[in-house]
Amino acid sequence: MEEGARSCLLQSRSSLEQDIRASYLMDHMISDGVLTGDEEDRIRSKPTRREQAVALLELLLRKDNQAYISFYNALVRESYGDLASLLHNSLPLVSPEAEKSFSDGGTRYVQAVLSEGGVPQRPVVFVSRPALMNRVREKLYRLQKEPGWVTVFGMAGSGKSVLAAEAVRDHALITECFPGGVHWLSIGQLDRSDLLVRIQSLCFRLEQQSQEKDPSSSLHRPPGSLEEAKERLRFLMLRRYPRSLLILDDIWDSSVLKAFDIQCRVLLTTRDRSLADCVSGPKSEVAVESGLEEGQALEILALYVNRKPQRLPEQARSIVRECKGSPLVVSLIGALLREFPDRWAYYLHTLQQKKFKRIRKSSSYDYDALDQAMAASIQVLSEEHRELYIDLTVLEKDVKVPAKVLSVLWDLEPEEVEDVLQDFVNKSLLFRDCHHRPYLYYLHDLQLDFLAEMNRSGLESLHTKVVRQYQQRYSKGPPTSGDEECLYWFRFLTYHMAKANLTQELYSLMFSLDWVRTKAQIMGPAHLINDYLEYSTILDKEVRGHFQEFLSLNGHQLEQRPFPDVVQLALSQPDSSEVYRQALLQAQERATRGGLYLDWVNKSSLKSLSRLVVQPHQGSIYSACFSHDGTKIASCGSSKTLRVFKSTSGEKLLEIQAHDDEVLCCAFSLDDHLLATCSSDRKVKVWNVERGTLMRMFEDEHEEQVNHCQFTNTRRRLLLATCSNDKFMNTKLWNINKPSSQNTMFGHLEPVNHCCFSPDDAYLSTSSSDGTLKLWEVSSANEWKSIDVADMFPEQREQTEVMVKCSTWSAGGRTIICAARNAVFVFDVETAAMLLEIRTSRLSTVQYCHACPSTHVVAIALSNYYTIIRQDMTSYKMADCSGHLSWVHGVQFSPDGSLLLSCSDDQTVRVWETNKVHTSSAVCLKRDSDVLFNNGDITVVAADNRNRLQVPSGTSLATLQGHTRTVLHCQFTPEGHTLITSSEDTTIRVWRWRTGECVVLEGHKEQVRCFSLLTTTPSSETHLLSWSFDGTIKVWDMSSGERLQDLVCHQGAVLACDVSPDGQLFATTSADKTAKVWSSASWECVRLLNGHQDCVRSCRFSWDGRRLATGDDNGEIRLWNVKDGTLLKICSRDNKDAMDSLHGGWVTDLHFSPDNTVLLSTGGYIKWWNVEKGEALQTFYPTGANLKRIHVSPDFSTFVTIDNIGILYILKKVE
Repeated sequence: MEEGARSCLLQSRSSLEQDIRASYLMDHMISDGVLTGDEEDRIRSKPTRREQAVALLELLLRKDNQAYISFYNALVRESYGDLASLLHNSLPLVSPEAEKSFSDGGTRYVQAVLSEGGVPQRPVVFVSRPALMNRVREKLYRLQKEPGWVTVFGMAGSGKSVLAAEAVRDHALITECFPGGVHWLSIGQLDRSDLLVRIQSLCFRLEQQSQEKDPSSSLHRPPGSLEEAKERLRFLMLRRYPRSLLILDDIWDSSVLKAFDIQCRVLLTTRDRSLADCVSGPKSEVAVESGLEEGQALEILALYVNRKPQRLPEQARSIVRECKGSPLVVSLIGALLREFPDRWAYYLHTLQQKKFKRIRKSSSYDYDALDQAMAASIQVLSEEHRELYIDLTVLEKDVKVPAKVLSVLWDLEPEEVEDVLQDFVNKSLLFRDCHHRPYLYYLHDLQLDFLAEMNRSGLESLHTKVVRQYQQRYSKGPPTSGDEECLYWFRFLTYHMAKANLTQELYSLMFSLDWVRTKAQIMGPAHLINDYLEYSTILDKEVRGHFQEFLSLNGHQLEQRPFPDVVQLALSQPDSSEVYRQALLQAQERATRGGLYLDWVNKSSLKSLSRLVVQPHQGSIYSACFSHDGTKIASCGSSKTLRVFKSTSGEKLLEIQAHDDEVLCCAFSLDDHLLATCSSDRKVKVWNVERGTLMRMFEDEHEEQVNHCQFTNTRRRLLLATCSNDKFMNTKLWNINKPSSQNTMFGHLEPVNHCCFSPDDAYLSTSSSDGTLKLWEVSSANEWKSIDVADMFPEQREQTEVMVKCSTWSAGGRTIICAARNAVFVFDVETAAMLLEIRTSRLSTVQYCHACPSTHVVAIALSNYYTIIRQDMTSYKMADCSGHLSWVHGVQFSPDGSLLLSCSDDQTVRVWETNKVHTSSAVCLKRDSDVLFNNGDITVVAADNRNRLQVPSGTSLATLQGHTRTVLHCQFTPEGHTLITSSEDTTIRVWRWRTGECVVLEGHKEQVRCFSLLTTTPSSETHLLSWSFDGTIKVWDMSSGERLQDLVCHQGAVLACDVSPDGQLFATTSADKTAKVWSSASWECVRLLNGHQDCVRSCRFSWDGRRLATGDDNGEIRLWNVKDGTLLKICSRDNKDAMDSLHGGWVTDLHFSPDNTVLLSTGGYIKWWNVEKGEALQTFYPTGANLKRIHVSPDFSTFVTIDNIGILYILKKVE
């Protein structure tokens, strides 16, 4: 059965199983010869109606095209019209011989009737179009009881005449509807005298046939005028042939058609669908698609050259695609190839070069060459309309445009444009997509090619006209409505400029940050990146690189809604970038009008390794893979979808709702035509990449979630391997052309997490939760070797199980690399000896590893958000790829090894250039830090990843040792000589950091997250307020270390505390979702603030002490009146972001500006808010996320923070 038919059955399966009665349908299918009596008995033996339906469909999926058509016909006959409509568009091809088994269209009676009526015989090379033919016959059946018109219309060479002749080649149709016969008359482009001759000929033929049947009737003299001829024909059709069908082939003119308005039954073929408007009587119409399906067109070519379609050269498929399956072109080229069978490449090149005059062959068709057929259609237009039609030469192939675009081009009112377009559509010179409102219009590729060839010398001026008309209409700025017209200009204005050779204007447009902002907001960043790639040869290389890098690395931000401030994003670009230069100028200009912008002044120390960042799904991404040609990436994850996008720009090519549960893995076949997916829903599916259709589904053999799938690596044989959480039958090999698995590997007694073919497909490796890595012979499915990876962890094996996560083969297949816990092992395949062990941090686990297919390099994905690249035989670390904000689930090299992709729980896929990645030499700082602002100088102190305090002072670093666990917070005293630190070790230390002297404050039972200085009176400068997860607040004398107060504040952990500017109050927030305000004099709670729906993570008093801001783990910020505890404002975005938060994560820190008009907040990113309105003023997106704290200069112009991957940000307000 054809792929399309099978896919349609699979997709419609649930509806069919629910409604059909198999017993009703099987009688028809048995009579058609596609079902045997034994098969019927087996189906009838099922106890319930639904089980019978399921069994029938299972049987049907194993049969051929004839069974599909028989099933479809049975649905129609049994009045399952709604279900038949689901299958209609996928009706497969039927050979003439097969068609005879379903109809008696080849009977002698039919042949005699059609021969007498002058109906052309079936072409020597013929392929049926059952869906179209059925539609024509359906319309003809409506003429059974009364006269009327059926119009079959379509563009030149679409096969209208063959379809009309084939539609009446049906015994039941003729006997039931047209027992008086079928009479064919070819018309074409005629003047009145030629038309009279044609009608005279028809009348003579009818009278002659009548005399043969009734010798008493006599022949009349030929009619002398059109009026007399019309009356003679009326008499013959109504009196002697009262129930006959008149077929008028190739009608061009309404005046010609009026000559046949004689109250009879007429089927007409034409390029102009509006012709029948001029005649009386009931009318119906059938539109003929301009092209054959690919399989149909290939079958025609195969018949011409006497080969099977599968044996045709690759150029055959390219020819069909180039002409969009045009029946005329396929037939002309087929006939030429019959005589010159070695000219496949020549005729393909001729098509591609639009040299239509060379595609010429004498035939029964009115035109021997394609250009003749095309030109004939255009010549019937009025001179004014012909000029307008020529303007359509500027359109791109496969692009649909609204009338408003052509209104700009032609400088006409939209209503006038629609009238013109209607005329083009009626004459089959243009196609209309009626599924959109307003309508969209498009040209067939052949029409466009013909126009381009006809106007080759004037193309540049035509494109220039488009640009000038656009500039005139939108002189004040581009359209921003987001409708189809707006989308067209944003997508194709650059195309028209390039074709018009308007290089300078193209530069100005594409190197404009305003254009980038508007186009990215309306269409997304991928289209912009495509533009820079497409016009790379005519754009300045350096500046193009600036814009392309900006879009590639910020694309995931530009997909967010609300749309981010592009100027602020661009200020994070390198100072040498043209993007940064334009952004700075715009920021400075907007700052004069009250705008708020931040310049990242120390960004020069950071080198990004990513080439592209894409956010293809809403949810974790579990798997991503390159196509074998490296041009596409497929990804899948918790969103249950499969998405394919360009590896260069991230532009979406395909998106499928693939499974009913999380999609755990996806894999391309070697030729990139197929994609396999597997899921927690226990199903394995194989998809056609080009069409996005389901080809095969395996749903019965795996009983638990399917973890991984992979196709074979060579062209020897296409197999698919899958592995699952099943207890025993957990690894299977599938031939996708068969409904059940080909082999099952037995050996693992626990879930198998990963499977991988060797480079030559001789072996399959499997990685299991039973702690072993097994190698299997693919040909026999026998176990070849087993490596006990759990033995590599002798100190841990007794405590917990060792899970082997994945394995990957080296480029030559001599070594195999596997991952377990926090280690990667390299084994010799022949001896199973361990050659190398790579241990990572004890705080992370290896999630995945992949060996480069072209070099001795392995990429390792870690749970601590990093991806590292090492040499697989020396363990030399080549690079740290930092940037992901959560666990990295997968990595894969491109086939040539130049790129590496990684996918993560942070919903992004990142693409890295392997020749540019490197190990970072910068100190990786932890987020706990303090900053000293002193007359414009900035001193930062922060803990590094070895728990050392780093104090940049000139070129040296002061190191203070004493804490036994992670340092959580540090802060300078106002004079800068004392540094205070708190730690997970439950202590606070007060340092004289220049000398290393230290006072230790002990008393908390849990880690001390933070502290604050109490300044109620001049004498209290040495008092310190600290809080802890133990739910308490403690007050200390810093000089002596004495504990002065000990308060139990909340039922949950105390997460934050802030002291009011006058020192009279302090506020606490807690995991119990409340905030409290306390008196520093009485140490009693004076306000309880309820309302947050999650842990309250941060708080801050305004400088005038009148407001208190609190932030929670949901990303919401609340502003309170301190005096009476009332809620003033809620600062929040309208919807949650990609991290399922209102702030990219927890709100961890808050600061008011000195004038109390602006509030600063940190979370996943940094935001500035208007305090009075509760509206966001600006957002800064760091490279990492989960900002813990931000330090603000006294004048609120400089801001310093560190993200979760250790990057330091010094931000200064743009003045």
